[in-house]
Amino acid sequence: MAENESEDVKGTAKETGGRGKYGATVRCWCGRAWVDFKERVGVRGQALRNVWACGKGGLFDEGDERQEVAFRYAVDAINSDRSLLTHARLSGQIEQIPAQDSFTASRKVCSLLKSGVAGIFGPQSGQTSAHVQSICDALEIPHIETRWAYTLTRDEYSVNLYPHPSTLSRAYMDVIKTLGWRKFCVIYENNDGLVRTQDILKNQTWKVTLRQLPFSEDYRPLLKEAKKAGVTHIVLDVERKNIFTVLKQAQQIGLMTSYHNYFITSLDLHTVELEDFRHGGTNITSLRLVDPENPLVQRVIQDWVFGELRYGRTVDPTPAPLQTSNITFLKTEVALMYDAVQLFAKALDDLDRSRHIDVTPLECDGDFTWVHGNSLINYMKWVQVSGLTGLIKFDTEGFRRDVTLDIVELTKDGLEKVGRWDPSSGANYTRTYSEVQQGIVESLQNKTLIITSVLAAPYTMLRETSEQMTGNDRYEGFCVDLIHEIAGVLGFNYTIKIAEDGIHGKFDEKLDRWNGMIGELLTQKADLAIGDLTITYEREQAVDFTMPWMNLGITILYRKPTKQPPNLFSFLSPLSLDVWLYMATAYLGVSLLLFVLARLSPYEWIAPFTCREQEDTALENQYSLINSLWFTMGSLLQQGTEQQPKAVSTRIVAGIWWFFTLIMISSYTANLAAFLTVERMESPIESAEDLAKQTKIKYGSLYGGSTWNFFSTSKLPTYQRMFSFMESQIPSVYTKSNEEGVKRVQKGDGQYAYMMESSSIEYITERYCDLTQVGGLLDSKSYGIALPPGSPYRTLLNSAVLKLQEGGKLHGLKRKWWKEKRGGGTCQDDENKSSSKANELGLNNVGGVFVVLLAGMGLASVVAVCEFVWKSRKLATEDHASVWTEMSKEIKFALSCDASTKPVRKKQLEHENGPSFLSMQTYGSTFTTSQYSFSAKDPVS
Repeated sequence: MAENESEDVKGTAKETGGRGKYGATVRCWCGRAWVDFKERVGVRGQALRNVWACGKGGLFDEGDERQEVAFRYAVDAINSDRSLLTHARLSGQIEQIPAQDSFTASRKVCSLLKSGVAGIFGPQSGQTSAHVQSICDALEIPHIETRWAYTLTRDEYSVNLYPHPSTLSRAYMDVIKTLGWRKFCVIYENNDGLVRTQDILKNQTWKVTLRQLPFSEDYRPLLKEAKKAGVTHIVLDVERKNIFTVLKQAQQIGLMTSYHNYFITSLDLHTVELEDFRHGGTNITSLRLVDPENPLVQRVIQDWVFGELRYGRTVDPTPAPLQTSNITFLKTEVALMYDAVQLFAKALDDLDRSRHIDVTPLECDGDFTWVHGNSLINYMKWVQVSGLTGLIKFDTEGFRRDVTLDIVELTKDGLEKVGRWDPSSGANYTRTYSEVQQGIVESLQNKTLIITSVLAAPYTMLRETSEQMTGNDRYEGFCVDLIHEIAGVLGFNYTIKIAEDGIHGKFDEKLDRWNGMIGELLTQKADLAIGDLTITYEREQAVDFTMPWMNLGITILYRKPTKQPPNLFSFLSPLSLDVWLYMATAYLGVSLLLFVLARLSPYEWIAPFTCREQEDTALENQYSLINSLWFTMGSLLQQGTEQQPKAVSTRIVAGIWWFFTLIMISSYTANLAAFLTVERMESPIESAEDLAKQTKIKYGSLYGGSTWNFFSTSKLPTYQRMFSFMESQIPSVYTKSNEEGVKRVQKGDGQYAYMMESSSIEYITERYCDLTQVGGLLDSKSYGIALPPGSPYRTLLNSAVLKLQEGGKLHGLKRKWWKEKRGGGTCQDDENKSSSKANELGLNNVGGVFVVLLAGMGLASVVAVCEFVWKSRKLATEDHASVWTEMSKEIKFALSCDASTKPVRKKQLEHENGPSFLSMQTYGSTFTTSQYSFSAKDPVS
């Protein structure tokens, strides 16, 4: 009898396993009695009942046939597995009711409970689910959900297989951190999106903007605003059915390029057709709970497809062209429904093994509850099951927090798993860095990049030729050669274009946007920006930069100082005025000291004629004041005198003075050669401090450039004062280009200085010999290649620049364009010619010495005339003759060139015979022709 009944059950289940128009009734044997389960079309409700130890019910939303399929085949799988519920078989009933209809849902639940069930599944609608949960809690019936719910607490008799919101939010944050995002936009559809991303919005280290999609299906206006704002990193939180529409419209307005990055919060991206976006280069990242490559998932899907075909129904399988793209129709909530039935059956089986279970019909308005409900819900929270969504286990609160998620990215081959996330270790990418870079290299091969630049010598210039040039051949320069070398290393093509406004890039606060090359990068009009583009903090916040390809700093361009005309008394320049005054003071001091010591020392008083010492009655001292001055002067000029010190004290003074004069004369002689041979340049300014201290010479920079930004943001008092001076000048001291600044310096006649990068000044001074660099570097900065934010090519460009730098290519390019091309090295050649030979000394250099000589000669002549007149007057008085008579006699004698001797004229003796004279013979015998001196002490007497 039992065998016949069993066969009857199987036949009945087979006949009514499908869903009819009005439903069907299935009988199932549960070990001791028959159990009837009805299946109706409605809100998505399913009920499974067992007389002894089995029975459950579920509720579903309208229109989701795949959840019905998942529920039906989960029951079939349990009935086919004889290791579960060996004493019972399950059958289900499906009903459909309108979504958000709480009244109908409550009525259907009460109907199920009245017939006797062990559990309720669903529904997916949040509003109706809350009513169902309250009824289950009151009657102690387990309530199983598979939907996303933002509630942070659950009722005692409820479990939810969907990952907890806090777990998903943490996964989102970990992935975004791993991706290295710092600034991004969150585009959400409804308030649930804000709940899912609330932890992201709370993070203070990120700069996050919010944009909500409109209720219409045209999202282009909002996406255009995002593009205009320069958004390149987007966190997209929309329902699964709208993902394709949003991405397609973003692609239409140019928001799906290789510089854009998307992180999609939906766990069902693998069910979206992404064929249109696979080859665009956009980085699309998401998480998934269901792995389509899992053998269990593939087997279950295959069973569903063929099972539905047996009943003449179809389940949309994965299209053949997309099967290799890991796209499957199995949504996360569908897989969770399948796992929920498995979990319920496992818990019911464990409970059935431990005790006898009876399913009691309950009334919603009654006072009775199911006695086994508390035990069953505890078993469900305790057991662990491996299902389509991985390992299923709950915490004590009935939440599923411990889940493992796959990190997937869209490639040209479709969605690929690139890593895993789990609560303990966070986001871990399985692909290597070399694999990532290899993929970027492949995407860059033969791709044409738009290169924006500005005309600035020698970086980017128009080619000087008489032929008509087109394309990249129109330009030449350091940056043109540099990008050509980089393209050769990485294998891409490029097109050079000049920025529309011709400027580097400055943020316009009035228009709230960037201009110049930076603006073109942010609006995706260009892929790279190269030129004399300085890496600054403000620009770095807007775009990405490669490693520097040139280091430099701000300095001052000024006219070359004029040669200082030689001073007539340049021979005095080796020593300062103070030293000359100190030397004169020392000279007088030593002379006076020598005079005093000679007067005090007894060894300096000697007889005038030592051979007649007995006859002499007086001693004389050779160091009179005049002789002392003469002695020190002779020593100072490295000449000797007839006076020689005899006392120890005077010799000490003389020795110290000689040592002093030795050092001073040697120092003077050594320094005199430099002062007479080196041309001295006279410049009114030598540094930025000199500029800041004066107001006569105007100075400025390129308006809006990095130099202007340096002074405007500097905290140093000197630079702040300089910036205030530049801002206050009328007319403006700023220029629109560096070329304008150079011309202004040339025409300024020393009344204008221009501040710019040292590399540009080095280029200019190689060609304009009347200009020079003044002072050192005011700061340190670098030039780099700018890219749109988030560009995948940054690392490759860094490697290429480093390779060129190590190979000496950058140095060779700089030498080519600075010192060889376009008149380079002209001023350097002039300097080499001028420095190859010593400067000749002209009369202007040594004319002062001749002046001193002439002055000395004139002074000596005047003194000689005075001596002559004085002596003639004295002789005329003694001889009682006229002065003119004596002067005529002396002049006649002086002009007689043949006379080499002169008679001594002594005073006439005061006696009766009158004055007496020596005879000429005595005079001749006493003095020789080689001697001529006065006999008295006084040379004038």
